[in-house]
Amino acid sequence: MIPSRSNPAPHIALPWIVRLRYAMAVGQIVAIITANRVFHIELPLAWILVAPGIVVLSNLWLSTRLAAADRPVRVSDSTLLAGIFVSDTLCLTAVLMLTGGPSNPFSLLYLVHITLSATILRQRQTWALGALACLCFAALFRFYRPVAALEMHHGGGSNLHLIGMWVAFAIASLLVTMFSGKISELLRERKESLLRVQEELAKKDRLASLVTLAAGAAHELSTPLGTIAVVAKELERYATRTVHDAAVAEDSRLIRTEVDRCQRILQRMSIEGAEPAGEALHTIEVGTLLAAVQDSFSSADQLGIEVSAEVTAASLTIPSHAVEQALIALIRNAFEASPADTPVTLSVTRSRDVVTFNVTDRGCGMSPESLRHAGEPFYTTKEPGRGMGLGIFLVRTLASRLGGSLTLESSPGMGTTAKLDLPMVHAREPVAI
Repeated sequence: MIPSRSNPAPHIALPWIVRLRYAMAVGQIVAIITANRVFHIELPLAWILVAPGIVVLSNLWLSTRLAAADRPVRVSDSTLLAGIFVSDTLCLTAVLMLTGGPSNPFSLLYLVHITLSATILRQRQTWALGALACLCFAALFRFYRPVAALEMHHGGGSNLHLIGMWVAFAIASLLVTMFSGKISELLRERKESLLRVQEELAKKDRLASLVTLAAGAAHELSTPLGTIAVVAKELERYATRTVHDAAVAEDSRLIRTEVDRCQRILQRMSIEGAEPAGEALHTIEVGTLLAAVQDSFSSADQLGIEVSAEVTAASLTIPSHAVEQALIALIRNAFEASPADTPVTLSVTRSRDVVTFNVTDRGCGMSPESLRHAGEPFYTTKEPGRGMGLGIFLVRTLASRLGGSLTLESSPGMGTTAKLDLPMVHAREPVAI
């Protein structure tokens, strides 16, 4: 298992450093053999090839370590990379000492390790590596094997040293640009991924707070509702046995019926508040789900819902009650946005393994500002007392947990369409709503 790190850059960069070291070792070997065979420069090949050989062998060990990344490690990636850069700096110094010392134009490659260190390692480690590179380069002026072909020649025409300087500069620029750019991109992607995770955790925290609030409200409201039920029952008894008032008796029975309904809702809220994971998954046909949604409305409201379903026989594996409540919330929002006696439309379509529920109102539409904030908890454009701004937030949270999505499409004066996309088979943990 990878240990926790305050600085993730070394762990992210390690695979790319392995590739870089292979490239530099192969490049050194090719350059040395080319100088000896093509330009006929006398070099102690047996000694020079030891340094790139050390790089290759250490890289093989490093690759083995990466392959066994799930095993406990004793050295952090930051310390390991610092040691690698120190080793490569010493190996480069050994090669330069045997190939002309300070007159070798490839001494510019010192900057590659320093640049990568500044991108990946801590500032203290970068300063230490920079100081080591300066000392190693200074040592080249005292300890080196001269190579006549690399000595500077003044006059017309180019010479091997100037060509080598250009090649060294091109190689260093390519390595720094390619590897530093790639590592920076990986770090940026990791940062964005962490931000997305933090956003999801914040949403879950808000949802947990809402669930706790719902459970608490259910508990607190149960007592006054019980009192209302008792008083309504006594009022009904008084109207039927004492004054014989049929109207009062009917109103009393209506009050008791509505109180019973409120108590059932609060009981469900309390149960779901105590179980944040929500209900289990069930396989249900779209037609059955739509029928349950319609039955939750009064007879008058049912006449105002225009249902257009193309896939009533399709089956969904979902937390059916949670999805039913989500559709009810969307339809109620559509009723509130539409003028009186104006129907709302509920249509269902299917695209491959995704079923889409479209709820369209005939209202005045939503402004771009409202569309941007729709779905945020407690954001609402309704009048006080008509809503808390939680419906869209809960539906969107449910859709996200089920692997689907909720999108709103609207323009001023043209109404609003809420599109709830749900996969037909869901394997993730459902959420109560």
